[in-house]
Amino acid sequence: MRLPQIQIHTTDIQMDLQIHKPVQHIEQPRAEQRISQPAATLEIHTKKGELSIDSSDARRDLGYYPTGEMIMRYAQEGRQEMMKGITRRVREGRQMMLNAGKGQGRTTIQQIAEQNTGPKRPGPYNIKFVPSIGSVKTKYKPATVDINIQRNKPKIDVTMNKPIHSYTPGKVTGTMIQRPRVDIDVIG
Repeated sequence: MRLPQIQIHTTDIQMDLQIHKPVQHIEQPRAEQRISQPAATLEIHTKKGELSIDSSDARRDLGYYPTGEMIMRYAQEGRQEMMKGITRRVREGRQMMLNAGKGQGRTTIQQIAEQNTGPKRPGPYNIKFVPSIGSVKTKYKPATVDINIQRNKPKIDVTMNKPIHSYTPGKVTGTMIQRPRVDIDVIG
C-alpha cells in the first residue's frame, strides 16, 4: 500500500527596503566662567626706633659746661684764688713784720720777690685721654613693625550651558517585490 506524500514548497518574501538612518546631534557649549581676585589688604604699622645720645660728660671733659654750671665753677675758682691771694699777702705781710727792724729790710722784700717770680713747673706732665672712656652714654629703643595681611578669596562665577540636542528619527519604507508563498502538493 502506498501512502500519499505531501510535498511543501515555500517562496520567501523579497522586500525592497529604503532605510533612512536616524540623525542625532549633541553639542555641549562651554560653560561661561568669570574669575576675579580681589587684592589682599596689607596694613603695616611701624613705631620708630629711638636713639638718645648723652654727651654732656664728654663735653665737660673737653671743658664745655652748661652756662649755669660754668658760672658756678668760675665763681668757685675765683673764690679759691682770692683766698690763696689773701693767704699769700698775709704770709708776706707777716714775714715783713717779723723781719722788720732786724736789719733785713731789703733782703726780706728780695726773698718775697724771688718766691713770686721765676720758672714754675705747671705740674706733672702726663697723657690724658679726652673725652674719658664711657663719657658718651647711648640708649636705643628698637623700632617695631606690625604687619597685618588679610587675604581675599577669589570670586568665581560659573554659568553652565545646557547641551544642544537635536534628533531626527530614522525611517524605513519598503515595497514588496515578491510575496511569500507556501505550495502544498499531495502526491500519490
